[in-house]
Amino acid sequence: MKLITFSQNGLIKVGAILNEEIVDLSALVKDEPWNLIRLIENTESLKFARELLNNPKQTIKLGEVALEAPILRPRKFLGLGMNYKKHVEELKDKGFKTSDYQVWFNKQVSCVNGPFSPIEKPRVSDALDYEGELAFVIGQRCRHVKAEDASSVIAGYMIANDVSVRDWQLHSATWTIGKSFDTHGPIGPALVTPDEIEDPHNLDIRLYVNDEIRQDSNTSDMIYSCFDMVEYLSTVFTLEPGDIFATGTPEGVGTGFNPPKFLRVGDTVRCEIEGLGAIENEVIAEQ
Repeated sequence: MKLITFSQNGLIKVGAILNEEIVDLSALVKDEPWNLIRLIENTESLKFARELLNNPKQTIKLGEVALEAPILRPRKFLGLGMNYKKHVEELKDKGFKTSDYQVWFNKQVSCVNGPFSPIEKPRVSDALDYEGELAFVIGQRCRHVKAEDASSVIAGYMIANDVSVRDWQLHSATWTIGKSFDTHGPIGPALVTPDEIEDPHNLDIRLYVNDEIRQDSNTSDMIYSCFDMVEYLSTVFTLEPGDIFATGTPEGVGTGFNPPKFLRVGDTVRCEIEGLGAIENEVIAEQ
């Protein structure tokens, strides 16, 4: 299933994409506000959702709604740094250090943004950068999950752009400050359930700035798999439904060029991942 959050006539609803139309699944969540987290954490609701998709009573044209971030209010939004082999190579002389362990940072959840909503260029920096990434979302509350069992707690996959303000990112070793500006976490366009993704570790990923391709890779270049990430993180803290984990970016980021190719107001950033669709965001001046 391709699960979505969408707005129509002033209401935020949840649904699923069927061909080029939407099946409204809000009734399965029962009480407002409708929230996709409440759908993915309920096995029975997911079962009913599949039945509705097999025999929809009514559909909505995709062009009649606005797609929102699939997970509007996650409990956690974390990103993994330096997780593509070629990305490590391009940044080894830029002050970014590698580690023998997974290096995680927080993106404050207030940065969550829609798949087609504008990205703000901060007033305080000219070092605005993009990072096209595969992200996964947790579907079950869990702890101490082994890598071989990790697929059972993942609700689905989506695209994320881990927008980064590079000079602020290097203010501290945690990177959180430079990763958490408002609007700097566009995700979507849909949360695609694992049954539609044959192998999350063999997906083509591309990112364009305007008409120029900047990132062109495959998730097979990851150092740590999504399942390794679940094992590592769940050793430390409880994972909860709706938690978002961005899995790292491939080579081709703006700061990797000489001179750097940072984003400017008016640029359009488009990220595509095989089987997941695309997100596209215009860069605007900070409001």
